Amino acid sequence: MIYRIASTTSTNDEARDARYRHGDAVWAERQTAGRGQRGHVWYSPEGENLTFSLVLEPRFLPVGEQFLLSEAVALALTDMFETCGIPTRIKWTNDIYAGDRKIVGMLIEHNFSGPTLARSIVGIGINVNQTAFDPALPNPVSMAQLAGRTFDREKVLATFLECCNRRYGQLERGEWESLQASYREKMYRLGQRHVFRIPGRGEIEATIEGVRPTGELQVRHADGTPAEYLFGEIEFVIDKSR
Repeated sequence: MIYRIASTTSTNDEARDARYRHGDAVWAERQTAGRGQRGHVWYSPEGENLTFSLVLEPRFLPVGEQFLLSEAVALALTDMFETCGIPTRIKWTNDIYAGDRKIVGMLIEHNFSGPTLARSIVGIGINVNQTAFDPALPNPVSMAQLAGRTFDREKVLATFLECCNRRYGQLERGEWESLQASYREKMYRLGQRHVFRIPGRGEIEATIEGVRPTGELQVRHADGTPAEYLFGEIEFVIDKSR
């Protein structure tokens, strides 16, 4: 069920309430303390975009395999954009990019029950109809800018939820290899040599080769050495003028 509210601190905070169950989506027009990855603040003007949280209860998924849930949701987003005629890629770990510009941000917060997940709150912000962005933002883009038209946000959300239900079904049925293969195919900059930044070490050149089920990014350095990095251990370097 979709619960639409006018304002909240953060949809992820609101979605923690026990009254929301598996499959429910909490959509707010205004967040006073929206969060992004690495503690960043998420701001979206009212009435233009989609800021919501999806409640999932993947009790079948081992804690060590939790990245598979991120893969399923990210793929559902690319599926949704495909129905709108907008080609997108997944920028590891779970941002969605159109070209070199960010169209979706996502923050997943988990609760555990012993060796498995118990409840996951998937916070998602989709740039839908916004056409003027804060110049301080590095590389945003919206569906409206890419398609040259505005979108019905309710239909966008409904389409995403349908796509997510299909991808989650794959996860629930144990079709993990298929999900991983699809995620790899959709990875931003897969197989291309680019500059990355290693915090504390500076910049390197490397080629993305894939991602492990546990979430590590697999790359090959310019000298041919393979390496794996966890979130926060490697950063993309992107030309913000593009």
